[in-house]
Amino acid sequence: MIIRVPLRFEGSKGEKTLYALFDSGATYSCISEESVENLEEIIKLHTPLRLATASNATYMEIKYTTRLDFYHEDVRLSDEFLVVPGLSEEVIIGAATMQKWRLKLDFENDRVIVDPRVAKLILINLIKKD
Repeated sequence: MIIRVPLRFEGSKGEKTLYALFDSGATYSCISEESVENLEEIIKLHTPLRLATASNATYMEIKYTTRLDFYHEDVRLSDEFLVVPGLSEEVIIGAATMQKWRLKLDFENDRVIVDPRVAKLILINLIKKD
């Protein structure tokens, strides 16, 4: 099941609104090469990742990653995004990010539910650990 919504993304180079596909069937969050331009620096992975696709016996190789902040209903969230060449969507928010931030998908109303209290608690705990 998927939901597609516009989100504001921020990086060290700037910010922009991108359409994010919330996909409970995707493990990782991903961003297209074009979408990450003018947002944030990308980091080369020591060892590239080979990820299986929905197509049988088809793999894609991921060589870069980045970390971005993004906002849903003025709640600041943050996570790592794999930079995927040729990605058909601007951004995909995967299950790991949804679980981390306890995001809920309301398929009847095509919306993403964020509890700002949970996001605030997680951000405070992340800041205290640094």
